[in-house]
Amino acid sequence: MNKYTYISLFSSAGVGCYGFKQEDFECIATNELLQKRLQIQKYNNKCKYDSGYICGDILKQETVDKIYQEIQFWKNNENLKDITTIIATPPCQGMSVANHKKKDEQARNSLVIESLKLIRDIKPKTFIIENVRAFMNTLCTDIDGTNKKISEAINANLSKFYNIESKVLNFKDYGSNSSRTRTLVIGVRKDIDVNPEFLFPAKQSEKTIKQVIGDLKSLSKMGEISQDDIFHSFRRYNPEMRKWIKDLGEGQSAFDNTDISKIPHYYKNGDIIYCKKKNGDKYTRQCWDKVAPCIHTRNDILASQNTIHPHDDRVFSIRELMRFMSIPQDFKWTDKSLNELNKLNNDNKQLFIKQNDINIRQSIGEAVPTIIFNQIAKNIKKYL
Repeated sequence: MNKYTYISLFSSAGVGCYGFKQEDFECIATNELLQKRLQIQKYNNKCKYDSGYICGDILKQETVDKIYQEIQFWKNNENLKDITTIIATPPCQGMSVANHKKKDEQARNSLVIESLKLIRDIKPKTFIIENVRAFMNTLCTDIDGTNKKISEAINANLSKFYNIESKVLNFKDYGSNSSRTRTLVIGVRKDIDVNPEFLFPAKQSEKTIKQVIGDLKSLSKMGEISQDDIFHSFRRYNPEMRKWIKDLGEGQSAFDNTDISKIPHYYKNGDIIYCKKKNGDKYTRQCWDKVAPCIHTRNDILASQNTIHPHDDRVFSIRELMRFMSIPQDFKWTDKSLNELNKLNNDNKQLFIKQNDINIRQSIGEAVPTIIFNQIAKNIKKYL
């Protein structure tokens, strides 16, 4: 079989590894814990066979068995000889040391270790691991039961078979349209004469918010939906909060207001309780001439980190978030086409947004920017 293939672990909605699909890689198996995220992958026809969509906890043997069964299926039916790559993006929750204190504790960072076990046993030609900046120095409980840095666990389990390179990159410097500092680990099997350094994305000039979303329609009315794009809309919030941000200039926070009635607050037992400015990036209007901030999962609320549009009194729309995360316009969040969604009447559009908005926004906040994995996929094809 001459086609390029991959397995994606902790794949969420498949936003990152859509970059591999763009390069015509065949997805053998994709594993995700949440069915609603996996369903989005199905809308994008990620796997050739339905059995490739594996929903379940990778710490359970039955889930791991399904991955191996799918590999065997491909060997029997698609003449599969070698898997090109395994992508592993263990969720940040798996990095939490707090989990170590639970009564029914799992081994520390066991999701990471399970990834290493699968890579070690399947032995794809290449592997990619993406995680937070502090990933390599974080402690884990290795397969042998000892606690060590994740970098040491990777070396202990994989260096016999792979040449490995790791880098901490801000993806804004590598083609993505928002700031996102992450660790990338890439390994190439030792029987393949390719330096893993060659597979990393290439440096590119960063883009400002104005360059990325400046052409999109300004939205001034709460609940307004762009006529030609249902994903570009004004997300509703408590109208009383609008005065908190209405007069803010670029880079200003609602906490900078001199009128006390415009300071973020809430009511408790009839009394006004003023919020404290703990983080300077909350209730803050963004700047047109700066790079978009890191996109978090709570990109739906004014009170989250750097969510307010440079001009409009709203959080960034889904379309704007997609552009920041370099998600192509043809990526599908539903079984309906964009044209079909745009033809819905306003009530049905509002219903669609109400039912899907949070899942889409969280999926974007969890994702690896599509262009990052797309570049790696292109490099794998070029050098392998």
